[in-house]
Amino acid sequence: MAAMVTAAGQQQSDCCFSTPDSGQHFQFQNWTIKADQAKRAEFIRTAEKLKNQLVNIEKDKNGNLYSKKSDFRLEYSTLEELEHKMTNNRKAEKAKIQQQLAKIHNNVKRVQRQLKDVKPTPEFVEKLREMMEEAENAINGFKEEQRLIYEELMKEEKTATNELSALQKKIDTGALGSSAIERVFRLSSGKVPVDKTLQNHLPEEVVEFERFLQQTGGRQGGWDDYDHQHFLKVWTKHKGKPSYIEEALEYLSGRKKEDIQQHETWYQEFLILEERKKESIEKWKMKKQQEKQEILKQKQKSEKMLKTENLQQEAAQKQKAETERKKQQAAVEAWKRHKEIEFAMKQASRLKEEEEREKKQQKERQRQFQLKLLLEKYTRQKEEQEALQRLEKEKRAEAEREERKRIAAEEISKFQERCSNSARYLSTC
Repeated sequence: MAAMVTAAGQQQSDCCFSTPDSGQHFQFQNWTIKADQAKRAEFIRTAEKLKNQLVNIEKDKNGNLYSKKSDFRLEYSTLEELEHKMTNNRKAEKAKIQQQLAKIHNNVKRVQRQLKDVKPTPEFVEKLREMMEEAENAINGFKEEQRLIYEELMKEEKTATNELSALQKKIDTGALGSSAIERVFRLSSGKVPVDKTLQNHLPEEVVEFERFLQQTGGRQGGWDDYDHQHFLKVWTKHKGKPSYIEEALEYLSGRKKEDIQQHETWYQEFLILEERKKESIEKWKMKKQQEKQEILKQKQKSEKMLKTENLQQEAAQKQKAETERKKQQAAVEAWKRHKEIEFAMKQASRLKEEEEREKKQQKERQRQFQLKLLLEKYTRQKEEQEALQRLEKEKRAEAEREERKRIAAEEISKFQERCSNSARYLSTC
């Protein structure tokens, strides 16, 4: 995931600037992507193959172990419950992992979307750095959690292997094996058919002995326990001599002489087959022990080779990861330097534009100031003219008032004079 994030960042940075080695770097990046895709395809094919094998194993297991018709249904019921519980746990763990992967995927997609629209600002670089750190922390946290789970599973596997080895030793020494084999044989003696799977894994003499018991009525030859025990007592007392028949007839009142002779023939064959079975089991144990030792040697050899190979692979992966990390770091540093230079150039261009804009604004302010002065001068002149006009108008009005006063005074004088004349005239008359 971290590689995908870095690759996306490198692709975006390649679109923004070019370096002398950009062509070679692009070719190497394409080769790396193709190699990762090939590894991913191979992993998917291997996973599908293992999944199909698991399905087939599950079918065989359910058919042989958990089938209701199986003779060992009761013994395997506990195992089936445990398996169901572990299956549910795996499903829950799978859902949890899918949620974590979805979260990581969303973080990576966010970074990729941001890289599609790069903005040459410190805020954008800081935001991109925080998003990349968040995605990387999520990936590292997921890896660490899976590593701890893997280590815990390895410990459990080692414990289970040790327990199985101890159990196998007990089986090989006969402490546990004889009781398990006798249990199978007792089930077989009860006229239970021998499982075909057991026939394929048991020695031929053992299968022959069990088949003999099935065909002849079990470990007592079809007799009940009372008759068979008295037969054994008398036959052992006489050491198998014919004289035992007379005494046996006294104990076995319901049996005839021919029945006793037939039972003796059966018992002798029973002893022969049982001895063969014991010898075969011993040989089988020795053979299994040798096979086990050989397998153990091969396992130790394989583990040693695998350990060496794993160490080599880990060293190669560490070296590859370190080289990739240095390349990614160098690419990020180059991208940062380029962005810093680009940002400085844009800042200088912006300052120059601001300076020119300031000059234009200064000129505009001066022009506005000149216009303002002219307007103020014009306004003053107009106000002065209007004041003069008002003054002249007032003077004319004052002259007109004075003229009207003069005319009125003359009219009054004339009127007084007429009145005086009229009064003299009246007085004369």
